[in-house]
Amino acid sequence: MPAGTTAETITATWRAESTRLVGALTRMTRSIQLAEDLAQDALVAALEQWPATGVPTNPAAWLMTTAKRRGVDSIRRAETLRRKTEEIGRGLREDDGMPDLDAQVDFIEDDALRLIFLSCHPSLTPESRAALTLRVVGGLTTAEIARGFLVPEKTMGQRISRAKKTLTTARAEFELPTGEERTRRLDDVMAVIYLIFTEGYTATAGDDWMRPELAREGIRLARMLAGLAPDEPEAHGLQALLELQGSRLDARTDSDGAPVLLDDQDRGRWDALLIRRGLAALDRAESLAARGIPVGRYFLQAEIAAQHARAGAPGETDWTRIAALYDALAEAAPGPVVEVNRAVAHGRAHGPEAGLAVLDAVDPGALGDSPLLPSVRGDLLERAGRHAEAAGQFDDAARRTRNEGERGLLERRVRENRSEQD
Repeated sequence: MPAGTTAETITATWRAESTRLVGALTRMTRSIQLAEDLAQDALVAALEQWPATGVPTNPAAWLMTTAKRRGVDSIRRAETLRRKTEEIGRGLREDDGMPDLDAQVDFIEDDALRLIFLSCHPSLTPESRAALTLRVVGGLTTAEIARGFLVPEKTMGQRISRAKKTLTTARAEFELPTGEERTRRLDDVMAVIYLIFTEGYTATAGDDWMRPELAREGIRLARMLAGLAPDEPEAHGLQALLELQGSRLDARTDSDGAPVLLDDQDRGRWDALLIRRGLAALDRAESLAARGIPVGRYFLQAEIAAQHARAGAPGETDWTRIAALYDALAEAAPGPVVEVNRAVAHGRAHGPEAGLAVLDAVDPGALGDSPLLPSVRGDLLERAGRHAEAAGQFDDAARRTRNEGERGLLERRVRENRSEQD
């Protein structure tokens, strides 16, 4: 096999299996850091050996076996950890054949789910949860995560290292939580995945309006969670939401990289496969909901996204239905961002003055320096023909944003509304 093809196989295998590998090793060693080190050692061994010996029949099993063997060797060298040797080495065949992965590690999907829950432990800050999730679950390098969140690599490395130490200090259990604790932790897991996606979908700061790779990683994590928690409708709702919103990524910028608003997007550029996947995930969530299993914010947001996905053109969008869904979302998950988006929906469904009435009830201080409130107010004022006021709001939003792509869009709308005054 050509070297390039072998390298691609190694990369693809690592991408697909690293979470399960680290999860299983964490279960065995009770240490994320050691598990990561062993997994990385196995990856290095693959990079060194596979180009010469060829890709094994079961690449994932090869990585697992190699990592376990190195774990046994490492622990044998540590006198204080001799007791662990038998635990990790039990059943490990020392012959040259590569055993089947399922025979090597029981409950491998549970290991991956445990790892996701562990990376979102309540002792960690939301920022640390996101970074650690991307590192140990997403398989991203520290440099990739740092670029995604616009911080120096050293800073991100320290954040991830502190998170691992915090888990050790907190003696975090690797077992899946149960009852109310499981519900709380599942909410945290979904919130982190949603944060990763939204930071990629609309970047908080920087030169680019989006970071598509970060958004796509959020989609991948949501798919994984839905597969690992098949009876949780909100997990399917989250997958549906991210697939449906992610389908618009390619259409959200023009050929020069400038932002393109929803009504102006070429819907022919929306990803039809992601839309089908999203609608299928929404169907699964609806089936679970029909059995009486509660749904929440992600399911409702996915229902909203589906209204856009099903509309062949902007004029076909059922804004009345969207406004009603936002009313339900405001009951299920109240908050200022939901209210701002509800104002948009009511403005499109019932007229701009109706949207402004919703917006007037939002506490401006609740969103801090975010450009969201003035930008939405500007849009509603523009639709009401109040161009001078709209220009002022867009100008305020442009001064607030830290994203250069968004700033350019807002400044353009300032100019357009000022020209309407003349």
